[in-house]
Amino acid sequence: MKTASLPARKSIAPFTEIPAGGLLSRRQLELAQVPSPLGRRRNRLLKRAVDVGATTVFILLLFPWFLPLAALLICIDSRGPVFFRQRRHKRNGREFYCLKLRTMVLNRDADTCAAFEGDRRITRVGRLLRRTHLDELPQLLNVWWGDMSLVGPRPHMLSENERFTLDVPGYRLRQQVKPGITGLAQVRGHVGATHDRVAIERRVQSDVQYIRHWTLVLDARILWGTVASFFTGSKNRRA
Repeated sequence: MKTASLPARKSIAPFTEIPAGGLLSRRQLELAQVPSPLGRRRNRLLKRAVDVGATTVFILLLFPWFLPLAALLICIDSRGPVFFRQRRHKRNGREFYCLKLRTMVLNRDADTCAAFEGDRRITRVGRLLRRTHLDELPQLLNVWWGDMSLVGPRPHMLSENERFTLDVPGYRLRQQVKPGITGLAQVRGHVGATHDRVAIERRVQSDVQYIRHWTLVLDARILWGTVASFFTGSKNRRA
């Protein structure tokens, strides 16, 4: 298995664009694996401990009042279940069910056609939930169960995974770590529909850079940027 040598550790500001010197070459992106601090079991356990601790607090604080309210509004607005679950890939390419609050009317294309701006399938309550990213809150359960992390590459639909793995260099490197509710790519503004080849390549560059240079401090900065965007109305995490 080919690997690349890990450069000297340097601080990465998650709110800035990737500098030219930080971009990986196509050859590096075609490697079977890139070295990462998360390759060490100790670091994975540390990250997992933070995930479990923080997620437990969030679930206890938010779920008792928010989920019943959201469920009531969703059921009043349209027919169907409160939750939407979709198969996605986690670490090492294994599948799991990613949870969300349902934001669209029931339709046959939900697993193959991602929602887009102005999509008529999105309900009135769904527009509010998606605009505030509150539809993602059930993914705290995915984190608690161990399928996801608070921070990591955003998981995509299986159909997109298959296409991007074939077309985008380095895309499969994202599966070295657990997917996240938010990530370095999202706080840098790489969000929205993933049909644009250039856009997904930029996301992959950010995701691989995160994997190569992971620290708990970087996770904290990404989480802070995500929370800040919620209050300022900046767009992120929509993927």
